[in-house]
Amino acid sequence: MTPSEKLVALSRWIDAPNAHRDPEAQAWSRIAKVAEEHGEAVAAYIGAIGQNPRKGVTHTVDDVVDELLDVALTALAAVEHLREHEGAALTLLETKLDRVAQRAGLVPAAESRPATRP
Repeated sequence: MTPSEKLVALSRWIDAPNAHRDPEAQAWSRIAKVAEEHGEAVAAYIGAIGQNPRKGVTHTVDDVVDELLDVALTALAAVEHLREHEGAALTLLETKLDRVAQRAGLVPAAESRPATRP
């Protein structure tokens, strides 16, 4: 199974028990989940640097990285949901990376891929 196929399968798995819900409510919940995962990444970083003196150091940098990857995965799965599981999230991410790298002056325009459907 390719990474794109795994992402589509994961997104469909998340959608399955919610198929009876209003489509707009489904979309809101998928996007809100990204915010929830973001909060977990922030909490892990606070724990990794010991910012809360009452708790001290409770996490590692690896924990923070794992939470950040959860944010990315959750966002990509939400893209798949919004794009009706067409399997394009990773391609869209790569295209976005190309555009940002080009804007930053890191790659010439000739190296960028053509834009895909927005």
